[in-house]
Amino acid sequence: MKRISLVNAAHDLIRDILRPGDIAIDATVGNGHDTVFLAEQVGPSGHVYGFDIQQAAIDSTLEKFRQAHSPECLTLIHASHADMDEKIPMHHHGKVRAIMFNLGYLPGGDKTVITLTDSTLTALTVAARILAAEGIITLLAYPGHQGGDLETGQVKNWCEQLDTQQFEVNTIYSTEHKDSAPRLFVIRKLR
Repeated sequence: MKRISLVNAAHDLIRDILRPGDIAIDATVGNGHDTVFLAEQVGPSGHVYGFDIQQAAIDSTLEKFRQAHSPECLTLIHASHADMDEKIPMHHHGKVRAIMFNLGYLPGGDKTVITLTDSTLTALTVAARILAAEGIITLLAYPGHQGGDLETGQVKNWCEQLDTQQFEVNTIYSTEHKDSAPRLFVIRKLR
């Protein structure tokens, strides 16, 4: 089976939904690629909120963003994505059209600093609540690193608990359906 880019798959799915003026969240800023992508979809009249616990990720994203965009449509938050509930303004709750997660560690950074299962599940619960009807959550999970197996399994369990009257969940694998293969969880909020 041909390996597919799960990042590109997530971008394609979100590109179909986001429009200028929309609100989007990058729950795990990392090196800023998804943040810049989201801003390209919603700008200049929309807004992107980005979360990361590492200041280095915030700094590199801001630098990357300034090279291509006006920073007025971006708010970077040096905090856990689990804090989304209190950090995203209340007037945006229920109006966020897309939320991206890319779990694991910061590429090129400290591989011991990883997303944690508990904060990820808290963030997903908040994300599902503040997401707009017909909005999308994409979550890229990597079971192949320490802690990644548990986190991926718990995300899968969380998805299976969602009300099928309110949410539709699909999983896309980078290769065949191996337990160790990276996967993209696609969560759509129904009307």
